[in-house]
Formats: sequence, C-alpha cells, structure tokens
Amino acid sequence: MIPSLEFRQNVAAQLTAASRRVPTLTAFVGLDGFVDEILHVVDKRQSVTQYDRVRTIAAFAQRITGAAGQSTNIELVNVMTKLGGNGPIMANALASFGMKVSYLGSLGYPSLHPVFNELAQRAEVATLCGPGLTDALEFDDGKLMVGKHYTLGEVNWNNILTRFGREEFTARFASSDLVAFVNWTMLPFMSDIWESIQREILPSIRGARRKIFFDLADPEKRVHADIRRALELIRRFESHFDVILGLNEKEALEVSAVLGLSRTSDSPEGLTELSVEIQKRTGVNTLIVHPVSYALAVTAGKADLVEGPLCTHPKITTGAGDNFNSGFCLGKLLGLDNAAAVLAGCSASGHYVRTAHSPTLQDLAHLMQQWPTA
Repeated sequence: MIPSLEFRQNVAAQLTAASRRVPTLTAFVGLDGFVDEILHVVDKRQSVTQYDRVRTIAAFAQRITGAAGQSTNIELVNVMTKLGGNGPIMANALASFGMKVSYLGSLGYPSLHPVFNELAQRAEVATLCGPGLTDALEFDDGKLMVGKHYTLGEVNWNNILTRFGREEFTARFASSDLVAFVNWTMLPFMSDIWESIQREILPSIRGARRKIFFDLADPEKRVHADIRRALELIRRFESHFDVILGLNEKEALEVSAVLGLSRTSDSPEGLTELSVEIQKRTGVNTLIVHPVSYALAVTAGKADLVEGPLCTHPKITTGAGDNFNSGFCLGKLLGLDNAAAVLAGCSASGHYVRTAHSPTLQDLAHLMQQWPTA
C-alpha cells in the first residue's frame, strides 16, 4: 500500500524542520572503494549510436545458456564510470544531505583515484590502497556485479594504523554521530578489523550511545562460519552503540539460512516475520530489510513496513540500497521513528534510481510530497 499523503507530508515537514541540524551531524564511513563501470548489454544494434538493451537478467541468462557448447558475442556499452563501493556511495549520499562526513577506504594509493574527486570535495577522505573494480551490468529487474578485488586485501588493521593512524581513527570513531562499516563480504579482513577495534579502542570509548551501521553486502560467497563470526562481532558493538544492520531481501535470506531460520511465504508478511526473527537472533538494536518495492525496520520485535516509489525503468540501480541506508540513518539521527526513517530511506533510493544522483534534504521532502507512481 502506498504511504498516505498525510504520513508523507508529516515526515517531509519533520525533515524540513530539522534542516538546520543536519550540518551539525557527523559521520565516519568506510572501508571499501570501487571504480564502477555501469554497463548495458546489447540485444540488437541498429547503428553506431542506437541499440536495444537486453532488459532482464532472465533474458541475459537465456543468451548465455544458448552459447553452451558453442560460443557467442556479447557487447557491453559503458553508460557511465563513477565512484563505487557501498562506503563511498553511502558517504556521498550522507554528504548530499549536508552532513559532515569523513571517509576512509580503498580510494587509490598513494594518491586518490580521479573518480573520487567529487567525494573529496564534499567530504574529508583518506585512502588506504587502490580501489576495487566493478563491471555493473544493469537490467530493469536487477543487476549483475562483476568485481575485481585484488587490492582489497590491503584494507587491514595494520594499514589503518600505519597509513591513516591510530589517533586519527580513534578520534573519528569515538566522536562521530554515525559510524558505518560496510561491504563486509568484499573486504577479507573486515572481521579482523572489527575485532581489533573491540579489543584496542572500544574499551576506552566514553559518552552517550551513538549509531553504528553495518552492511554485509551479499555474503553468498562467504562460508557460514565467517558469516556467523561477523554477526557475533556486530552484536558486540551493542555495548557502546545502537547497532543498525542493513540487508536487502537476498541478504536477509542468506543470513536466515546461517541462523537456521526459514521464510514461511514469499509475501511481505513472510519476510516481515523472518526479519523479526533475524533481529531477535542477531541481538542488534535495529534490523532494516529493503526489497525492491518496499522496506521494513525491526526494533525490539516490532516491525514497520513502508512501500517505496517503485521505478519501472530506472536510470541506475547500482547504489540504490546504499542511498536507502543513508536516508534511513539520517532519519534515525534526526530522531524519526522507524516508519518515518524507512520512508526517508525509500525516498532517497527512489530519487537516486530516477536521477542517478543522491538527493538533497529538499529532494527528499519534495519526493515525499510529490510521490511518483512509475
């Protein structure tokens, strides 16, 4: 069900009223970084400049399957080259709202890769190593992310200490209103980094509880023991933070398999029931799950579900989830309840897939008031 006009106007008013607070909010985000090539797969080409796309993953799969035992030619068209990685996209979105953002990740070494120059103009950035590379094949019903991750082993605790500095890291970790560690799956030493933080830094942290956000980022390729370890380490941050764990629908199903849970039905109600159990089992303060057409948040066993502004022909889908996460986290930092924060996340994602740009606070409010239907 589409969120009511009254609800959307109320949340838009809350965001607008809080606009002066946003520049006072701080975020420390890391630790990945990718150069993304957004690609279309050619179905039929009419001329040098005109072609029809392969529109769905299923159609692309049929073409690949048809090549079995033979061979085939597949043409990819570069739509854009942009900053990538869950961390840089989320950091860029938070900065678009007007927050003060610090970013640490794999952005090029020893100097910044040019694709991150815009982020460096909007946020304070530091780099540990060269970026990963992603070929993002986009379709109307999803995307295929083909990655080259050979640099990401350099994102480790020793390089954080030597190339960034213990004092610098501690200062940002200890003072930011929001800390976000994302893309666990692609960073082989992320769990070790979390363990080092808990052993060496967390015991000295003082002050009020703040927000910390985690995104596993499609853990299908990781073994269950690694995922269980990551979930336990995430839970331990609850000693000092209100932990937010973000999952898309596929990730929620993968995590549920690790936890020995199963979905009772493919309906939103079935996913909601499963999400309540995941939140209970993981022990995090808040779990957010964002399928394509709606999203939900669970805190203390209570779920709030909001339908998003579904876009049938998006300009871009790579990064939609990261924009959702940024909108949700902004809402929670501003004191919104879960339902309102989910609406903020859906609106951030909705704006991004339609424009290929992260929204401003004003863009969020406008989309809520002028709710798109296609």
